[in-house]
Amino acid sequence: MTEQALDQAYTYCRRLARSHYENFPVASLLLPKHLRQPISVIYAFARTADDFADEGDLPPADRLEQLQAFRTALWQIEQGRYQGDNPIFIALDDVIKCHHLPVQLFNDLLTAFQQDVTQSRYASYEEILNYCRYSANPVGRLLLHLDGYPSEQQLAQSDAICTALQLINFYQDIEQDYHEQNRIYIPQDELAEAGLDEKDLTAPDTQKLTQLLRSLYQRTANLMNQGYPLGATLSGRLGWEVRAMTLGGITTLSQLMLQKDHALLSRPRLSKQLLASIMFSSGKKSVYLARCQRLLEQTPK
Repeated sequence: MTEQALDQAYTYCRRLARSHYENFPVASLLLPKHLRQPISVIYAFARTADDFADEGDLPPADRLEQLQAFRTALWQIEQGRYQGDNPIFIALDDVIKCHHLPVQLFNDLLTAFQQDVTQSRYASYEEILNYCRYSANPVGRLLLHLDGYPSEQQLAQSDAICTALQLINFYQDIEQDYHEQNRIYIPQDELAEAGLDEKDLTAPDTQKLTQLLRSLYQRTANLMNQGYPLGATLSGRLGWEVRAMTLGGITTLSQLMLQKDHALLSRPRLSKQLLASIMFSSGKKSVYLARCQRLLEQTPK
């Protein structure tokens, strides 16, 4: 691979990342400069594969074929045999080698995207947690691996945070996921046990959902309790970034839990003032830890 081709591949990934800056942490000035380029490559991989699963009008079989082609390219990278011309994989090959990233984490993301094509309902809470294992947890693990050699405890804490963040995203987008993608991330067995069906998830008055949703919120808070100390173990700008993302998630969860029983599907909005406060609190580890603990303790049980 020529140096020019590699530079062009990195440029392609950076541009793709910037074009989706609203969903991508590379836009954050908190991220260490030396990590922004490899993270942009990881994002380009994930964003493109996610689009295969969700965007356009292709039938499921064609979407799965596109995702399988990505899996084949990953296998070639792992074997040191990638010879293709896809700029994402040209750059990803270099990132994986330079940072010693586990290829399995990228395969895990593809597993989640393939599941998005084939599954829209989840029988149990355990099934949803298993989905998060593939859709969310690899992202946190890759970030830690980019920064060095994380401990098993740090990886477990990262998994708890990432799963919780994924669940929070599900719970604030229940109506949107149902109407736009025909997906439901509320356990089917718990819906049935509560005497509810799918139409209750989009009813204007959500009092019927109160017990179930508040139970799910509390389980998510428990996950955050397991994970949030991670931020205090990471130094520098990456630590600040992780603390800000974690505290932002906890703040959103707190707002979900404090909503009135009849309006549980209202999407929480973090004001600019609140976002600034989150960033400030995340700058100092002791302040971050105290604020996380306070928010998690004050939420209704």
